[in-house]
Amino acid sequence: MRLNIFSKIVCILVFIVFFSCKEDRQINPDFVIYSVDTQKEKIDFFWKNDQNQPFRSIQNLKKYINTRNQTLKFAMNGGMFIENNIPKGLYIENFKTLNPIDTLNGEGNFYLKPNGIFSITKSNESAVISTENFKINSDIKFATQSGPMLIVNGKINPAFQKNSDNLNIRNGVGILKNGHPVFVMSKKKINFYNFASLFKSLGCKNALYLDGFVSRAYFPEENWIQEDGDFGVMIGVTSEK
Repeated sequence: MRLNIFSKIVCILVFIVFFSCKEDRQINPDFVIYSVDTQKEKIDFFWKNDQNQPFRSIQNLKKYINTRNQTLKFAMNGGMFIENNIPKGLYIENFKTLNPIDTLNGEGNFYLKPNGIFSITKSNESAVISTENFKINSDIKFATQSGPMLIVNGKINPAFQKNSDNLNIRNGVGILKNGHPVFVMSKKKINFYNFASLFKSLGCKNALYLDGFVSRAYFPEENWIQEDGDFGVMIGVTSEK
């Protein structure tokens, strides 16, 4: 019963966010949701600045974007990291593999199977693919590895429990039916099953968990402004001033 009520609430909130007129749009009280038209909007992955130092925070990224005479429309941390803000697992930026793929077994969310990779090609096609099925090739412009997968071939990861009390702030990315990526961060603590349910309600065939309590998002159009953080990879949507 609780799940059914939650699913109905999620559907209503998603409808409000995506189908209301822009000037009348209500801000989602539980999730930050940003769908990107990759044929019209520019997505970049960021790790290090021109001095070869990790950006670390959204504030630092925003300052960097401003020096390029661009505006940061949206930003979110883009995956897990280890000591010295090094990406955990595969990281490709502007066609260069800056960190190798991790196909090992281990403990923690990253290794909860299946884990996966979010990638964008030079023709701006986005995909979320399980690590075991991912093939690196010269067409991939950006890629970041994380785990676990939230949605796999249209189904919620069977490792998730409906009534789990493992609650946390969470963020992730999924691919909509039209091929556009959608970024989501929970504003409130939530378990994996209910977080995955949000992506399923959006129609995502595949979705990937990016990170947990450290997660931050920057979406000034909806007055959601978090400029702090201490990250490895960040994902940003920019526009020319």
